[in-house]
Amino acid sequence: MIELRGISKRYPQSSGEVEVLQGLNLKCVPGDFVSLMGASGAGKSTLLQILGCLDTPSGGSYLMDGEDISKLGEVALASIRNRRIGFVFQSSHFVDYLDLVENVALPGLYDRNRITGAHRKRARALLAEVGLDHRASHLPAALSGGERQRAAMARALFNSPDLILADEPTGNLDADSADRIMALLRQVQGDGRALIVVTHDARVAARAQRQLRLEHGTLVDDFAAAA
Repeated sequence: MIELRGISKRYPQSSGEVEVLQGLNLKCVPGDFVSLMGASGAGKSTLLQILGCLDTPSGGSYLMDGEDISKLGEVALASIRNRRIGFVFQSSHFVDYLDLVENVALPGLYDRNRITGAHRKRARALLAEVGLDHRASHLPAALSGGERQRAAMARALFNSPDLILADEPTGNLDADSADRIMALLRQVQGDGRALIVVTHDARVAARAQRQLRLEHGTLVDDFAAAA
């Protein structure tokens, strides 16, 4: 489904360019569950932004179903982000004055410029899937950390994306909440979506089928596959 070929990313600085990613290759197909670890500053967030079409590489190609999307303009990339990619971040980035149904339905705004009745119906169904139907009318401030992450998972699934990108989704959670989030992620992967999780937690990484580490701007497969 997706393939990175020779991806590089450079940032200008006063002393010259700094290369964060260099010659990076990655393939990911439907049903894959990939964990990504690496030291702080190794470029994990940069890689996730490129995978999520939030940033473009300095070199190389990003193929999605065989099409090179790395040279597309912002409008085309925004459409891919909305239709094909779901995001779960460590911070949930909810709109404080919208209730949970409206927050989960926000991806629908890109299609209709408003939240419709059909959007609300789908949002409620997704909240029920993650065990939050009883919280549908609550504002984000009323939710616990674990509940916010489950709601973020519902929002990520709103447009039935092919690829889910999760950046430290359990980083601020207690053990029980983290286990519940990981169970939801495994369920998403079991539905045939590709799942890439950036984490510092070796226990989270161990649950993935493929465990990768980002070192010196490239990916290293130095973990045994999870049992």
